[in-house]
Amino acid sequence: VLLINRQSPLPVLHGVSWSVLPLVGGLFVMVEALVKTGVIAQLSALLQEAVAQSVPQAAWSVGIATALADNIANNLPVGLVAGSVAANDHLPAPVVSAILIGVDLGPNLSVTGSLATILWLVALRREKIEVGAWPFLKLGLLVTPPALIAALAVAIR
Repeated sequence: VLLINRQSPLPVLHGVSWSVLPLVGGLFVMVEALVKTGVIAQLSALLQEAVAQSVPQAAWSVGIATALADNIANNLPVGLVAGSVAANDHLPAPVVSAILIGVDLGPNLSVTGSLATILWLVALRREKIEVGAWPFLKLGLLVTPPALIAALAVAIR
């Protein structure tokens, strides 16, 4: 678009959060390390065992585990790992839905849960609006668990 309009890309480049790029690169490296070390295969085997025992119980477990993992490792790598596991295993629809719900709702718990949240916080700080990790977590603890449970209940029924 910039080329067609014959505009300089410099204003766009100045607006990029360059400090976030190493984080994103590191997240992809982390996912590739999990593939190479066989962790994804182990997770896949665990999930298959859980599905064989009980689809609803496996769906609840994987939905909650995915939501919690988002806040430990960020939803970008967790989503990539979960997507790899789901694509390889031909999982039942409630389990796939639970994974998606966990990846989408789980990161609302903490500031580190989602790349989008991190980028929004950078943009807010640029505008001199500070949102601390503790107030975000307190609000996340209030709204995320009920939303997660309700969404999982509807998807798994």
